[in-house]
Amino acid sequence: MQALSNARPGESYTVKWMFGLPDVLEFLHSRHVEEGSTIRVLRHCRDSVIIAAEDVRLVLGYEVAERIKV
Repeated sequence: MQALSNARPGESYTVKWMFGLPDVLEFLHSRHVEEGSTIRVLRHCRDSVIIAAEDVRLVLGYEVAERIKV
């Protein structure tokens, strides 16, 4: 298990667990990023990670990506 911030671009991962502020978790859940869902890491930027979850693309800050374990 590793942090999403350390995941390799181009690979698909299953979210094992995530923690953080309730508002942030609610936002992620509404966009299909939750425990058990499959996400694809598209790219790492300076201080963020771009992911795809179903039909949604998200840019997550490094701090948020650190709290999602895949």
